[in-house]
This record gives sequence, structure tokens and C-alpha cells, in this order.
Amino acid sequence: MFVPPKNADAELWDGPRTGVQGVKEFFNADEAYDNSRFPVFLREALKAENVFIDPPKNMPTLLEDKQIISLIETGKKMSAIKPLSTLIQELRVVKSDAEIDIMKRSGHISAKAFIEAMKWTQPGYTEAQLWAKLDYECRMRGSSILAYVPVVAGGPNALSMHYVRNDMKLRDGDLVLVDCGGEYNYYASDITRTWPVNGKFTEPQRELYQAVLNVNRACIELCTVKQNISLHGIHAASVKLMKQELQKIGFSTTAWDLERVLYPHHVGHYLGLDVHDVHSLSRSRKLRKNMVITIEPGIYVPFDDRFPRKYQGIGIRIEDNVVIGDTTPYVLTATAPKEIVDIEYCCANN
Repeated sequence: MFVPPKNADAELWDGPRTGVQGVKEFFNADEAYDNSRFPVFLREALKAENVFIDPPKNMPTLLEDKQIISLIETGKKMSAIKPLSTLIQELRVVKSDAEIDIMKRSGHISAKAFIEAMKWTQPGYTEAQLWAKLDYECRMRGSSILAYVPVVAGGPNALSMHYVRNDMKLRDGDLVLVDCGGEYNYYASDITRTWPVNGKFTEPQRELYQAVLNVNRACIELCTVKQNISLHGIHAASVKLMKQELQKIGFSTTAWDLERVLYPHHVGHYLGLDVHDVHSLSRSRKLRKNMVITIEPGIYVPFDDRFPRKYQGIGIRIEDNVVIGDTTPYVLTATAPKEIVDIEYCCANN
């Protein structure tokens, strides 16, 4: 590891540095050096037969060495320059038991924050205030930070997948869709719940919510080694299930309308140190024990008379974090209420 050396003047202003010796003691580095030596080290390392490196698009000041840049860009045959991140991602995609324990804690913290947020929500508060409530509850329970900028979308704002303005008032009679999660010991949680601002689902909201919940639960059941399935396979199943659920409540939709308008996103992604973890690895690979994924079906009904009028303007997503098991999945976020009766009970007990 190459790190900034101890420097009393710099530390007076910016706080203590680990330093070269501290890196060995605290982070178990086999070798540690002053970062000023990195250009010389890299110049020598690039003479190796194979080099595993992910050169940044814009070299920082430390690497602005014409000789080094030349070696990276032209001094090695392309076959000798190999990507490092894909190797690291392969190591990250299956979690150790210790990592699973941390992610259990991360999921429990965020789930409790959702309970408190549901209890607190009422008409007249703003999306920004609800965001602040979630942030507060996560941090007070041990999260160091929110894992990403949350979606706090009241009413038709939920029709935008990545709505992050979070600046509107929450209105009586609307739902609020919240996609949020805290980070604990660097591991992310990623939960979405949708609940009524006034604590009670209307009948159309209840019907549409139950349809999404049925798909969520069915897809979680597929999260096992025994099923011999991939994330893409679960997504295909979710589309089929969603169409069946919508038909039960009066939708008559084409495959195009379902997958491009009503349910335009994937059912899930890998989860870990990043929210969208191991991003280079295909979702077509078969799921293995101790992989951690999200399951997040959703429905977003625009103001369009191709769809039943009573459901227009409603957006619902239900997202859980799931550990792949041999024959039984483990839901890290199971304590975040998602059954209608549990949500209404929670909202009523503020």
C-alpha cells in the first residue's frame, strides 16, 4: 500500500494520518511505502510479463508521469494489460459468513428506520423531511451514511424511476414510494417500501399493491441454488407473474406496455460493498450460495387511458435484500413491513 506519510503540519489541519507503519499494523499490509515512491514502483511493475491494472481515465497528479502513461498506453502489448476489477468482482460476488453477518446488521438497521418513517409520516410533511427522518434513524442505529441518494416520491412522483428531487409535499390520499438504505461497516442495504401518506390504502391502491407484493414474494422463493436460476431468469418469471396479477384486476396489456411502460426495470441486482455491486458481472450467471441480490418488482401506471383509470398516477415498488440459500432464501430486510395489514398497523401507531 502507498499512503501519505505522517506529517505533523498537515495533521494539525486535516486530522491524523495512518502513516506507513500504521498501515502495516492496522490494515495488515505486507508492504507499505510513502506514496511519493509510487511512480517509481509502477514504472518497474509495468515491465512485468502481465500487468493487471485499471488505469483511471484521468490520471491524478501522482501519476502524471509521461513515461508511465506511455508504458500503459503503448509500451505493453494489449494482451499483457489485463483488467483488475473483474478479478476483484469475482472475489466479491459470493459473500463470506462474516460479510453476511454485517449485511444482516445493515438490513436490520435500515428496516427499523423504515418502521420509524412509516409511523412518522403524515400529510403536510415534505419528501425532504421524510428523507431527513430516514437518514436520522439509520445513523442513530449505527449506519455511517446512507448508501445512496434516496428516492422519496409522493403520489405521481413515483412514476419516475430515479426521482431524487425529494422536495414536494406529501398529500393526503397519496402513496409515498421510498427507496433508501443505510451503509454499515461499508456494506449497503437497499430497501424500497410504498405506503399511504395518511396510513390507509384506498381500494385501488390496495389492489395494485397486493399484485406487486405477490410478485415480490414469488420471486424471493426462486432465490435458491436448487432453482438453478439466474437474475435474468428471475426477471423473466417476474414479468410473467406480473402480467397474471394485473389481468386479475382488470388490466389488458401487451408485452410492450408491460415491459416498457408499466414495469420497465429489472427485478434485481447484486448487492454488497456497492449498491449495484460487481457491476461488470452478468446477471445471466446462475445464482450461487451466499450471493446477495435485490428483488424489486414494481408497477408505475401513467395517466394514459390504455390502462384502468382508477390506477392511473400510482407507482409501487417493493424491494428486499436476499441471501441465496441452498434450498431456502434468507431475507435480510424481512423486518421492514410490507404486508398491507402490517403497514397500516405501523402507520397507525405513531
